[in-house]
Amino acid sequence: MHRHLLLTAVLAIQCMPALWAEDAKPIRVALFNDDGAFGLGIPRITEQLGKTKDIKLTKVTGKEIASGALKDFDAVIFSGGSGSKEAAAIGDAGREEVRRFVREGGGYVGICAGAYLACTGFSWGVGVLNARTVSPQWKRGKGDVEIDITPLARETIGFAPAKRPIRYANGPIIKADNREGIAPFEPLAIFRTELAENGSPKGAMVDSPAIVRGVFGKGRVISSSPHPEQTDGMEGFAEAAVRWVADRAK
Repeated sequence: MHRHLLLTAVLAIQCMPALWAEDAKPIRVALFNDDGAFGLGIPRITEQLGKTKDIKLTKVTGKEIASGALKDFDAVIFSGGSGSKEAAAIGDAGREEVRRFVREGGGYVGICAGAYLACTGFSWGVGVLNARTVSPQWKRGKGDVEIDITPLARETIGFAPAKRPIRYANGPIIKADNREGIAPFEPLAIFRTELAENGSPKGAMVDSPAIVRGVFGKGRVISSSPHPEQTDGMEGFAEAAVRWVADRAK
């Protein structure tokens, strides 16, 4: 009996390194780096995620996404720039690849242009977030606005409920699109002040969702209209968002 127990213990110890190795696998993140993605988003995200030991960041092109590269990743990030140009860079095949990737359990993080790209309300969007913009007049301006972080943000991205300033640069002002078969999004932060330049409708931004989370098929989505990755004190957003959308427990 003692010999049997000793053998069992030895086998268990021998198996532990394999289990630890499995747990230690990095979260594999694809960062879109092609036409349409410009500004400070890519360098800031690269810097911020580069400080983590268990996240492996790889820059990918639109052609690579269209060719099925996302199968080797746990999450994809589309940062700021132009949503329609990012869509053009991945093409019809790439947009379908992104939808398939998220539908089958991959994670999607979209910031500003990437938030536009996520929406179902554009013919060129990837349609992983059940949302549409409230107006075609998107050029609202650039600057700091105030957001109100919701209690749901604490369990999702680790931010405590509070009012705080955040960098904004013409991000989407969204509302529910009510597409069948896609769960409604949930707000993580709400705009409390606005920019309304260039004839964009005043009042549309105030009390609208600023950062949201959603589910598409088996996958998770976080979409941010403003730029937390470019805001002092919110540099942990990209890491927290990646960890939530790539949750291996789901």
